[in-house]
Amino acid sequence: MLRLSDLSPTPGSVRRRKRVGRGYGSGHGGHESGRGTKGQGARAGVKVRPGFEGGQTPFWMRFPKRGFKNPCRVEYAVVNVGELGAHFEPGDVVTLEALMARGIVKDPKAGLKVLGEGELTKALTVKAKRFSRSAREKILAAGGKVEEV
Repeated sequence: MLRLSDLSPTPGSVRRRKRVGRGYGSGHGGHESGRGTKGQGARAGVKVRPGFEGGQTPFWMRFPKRGFKNPCRVEYAVVNVGELGAHFEPGDVVTLEALMARGIVKDPKAGLKVLGEGELTKALTVKAKRFSRSAREKILAAGGKVEEV
């Protein structure tokens, strides 16, 4: 039976309290108590936010900012129809997984987008998240199928 007196903490999880200001022999400083010498960090109640440089113009404010980075931008793994014709046989099903297995696409990102660069003569079934208008037309003109996933 398990008793309360048998319980013990995991070795290394419980550490002794740091007793500061108890003389030089304590290992936690004499009068500095591990806070260094003078300055803002040595004072009581110090709260300095990250990036604060003591009133000097901070690093991130020293340089001009240009343009706009859209935080909601969706990036797709892109492949052209010309590449599909070069790497697949007629009747094959083209998916993001198949393209990654053949090393055509390295990073899947938010899905596959097929663009219309190049020519396609083989009938392929292409499954992707997005298609450009010209890519859709070229795949259908070659006798293939377009499936939006």
